Amino acid sequence: MAEPKLEVPAELRELAEKTIEQAEKAFGMFFDAASKSMTSIPGAGTEISKQALSFTEQNMKASFEHARKLVHATDLQEAMRLQSEFLRSQFTNAGEHMREITGKIMSPGKGK
Repeated sequence: MAEPKLEVPAELRELAEKTIEQAEKAFGMFFDAASKSMTSIPGAGTEISKQALSFTEQNMKASFEHARKLVHATDLQEAMRLQSEFLRSQFTNAGEHMREITGKIMSPGKGK
């Protein structure tokens, strides 16, 4: 039995793409401002905070890319495959990020 196609009007897909683009620009401005403010705050936790912000930015970029892919999914099976791949990569990235941050916390001075 064939999977039914997702009949999404082109106008709706275009609107979704524009919305994703606008949200991505807004988050980009937020991350720029947050990064600039962190450089002006000295402290022991600054490097870890910068790294956490960088990981968050990477996760957001991946989320926006995922949203773009979902907008173009043609059937439910493709959408589920994309979601599964995204979740798997996010879990992997989260584990790597935690190992890096934990490594910096456990051995301060090595990450400098």
